[in-house]
Amino acid sequence: MSKLFIVPTPIGNLKDITFRAIDVLKEVDLILAEDTRTSGKLLKHFEISTHMQSHHMHNEHKTVENIIQKLKNGTTVALISDAGTPAISDPGFLLSRACIENNIEIECLPGATAFVPALVNSGLPNDKFVFEGFLPVKKGRQTRLLLLAEETRTMIFYESPHKLVKTLGHFCEYFGGDRPVSVSRELTKLYEETIRGTAKEVLEYYTNKPPKGEIVIVVGGKNK
Repeated sequence: MSKLFIVPTPIGNLKDITFRAIDVLKEVDLILAEDTRTSGKLLKHFEISTHMQSHHMHNEHKTVENIIQKLKNGTTVALISDAGTPAISDPGFLLSRACIENNIEIECLPGATAFVPALVNSGLPNDKFVFEGFLPVKKGRQTRLLLLAEETRTMIFYESPHKLVKTLGHFCEYFGGDRPVSVSRELTKLYEETIRGTAKEVLEYYTNKPPKGEIVIVVGGKNK
């Protein structure tokens, strides 16, 4: 029986991959990639020729059983996502759980995760925080926002650029326009920026300057 390696990949700057991650990706028998085209560019850059197999949110329910069987047969497997640490708002949880249920060892390497630098450079309290990932798109969104309006810890959200203004508007509506907000965009990349202010101020900024790229929103908790 073999082992599953969970391997973080850079969220932008390729130099953020670790030496250990490169070694593991070269040594395993199989790499499970969220998008083999995206990961193919990363592997080519680091001269990694390991065979890849697609493993993403649309097929992971169907592929887990087959992967578990390969692991039981002695295949060493590494799981990567398009960027960052697998299973953090990306595929990975189902496979990890299946490995535990089948007594297959898991080794998770430390590495890039977008929300950590966004939290640290937000200037908001980070001794206690809650990671929310992506808010529900429709069903359950209002219920979640009403609940989070009472949250006293710093909150972290992921959001797509075309939904950022809408989400900031909801924060103004449910949390109040004076709630402190920090938006980090394109972390580790050439045009990285962090905009800090009240929810109203940050909403106004991005209403006038439509954003591009990957986005992390950090929101201050409700004052006790």
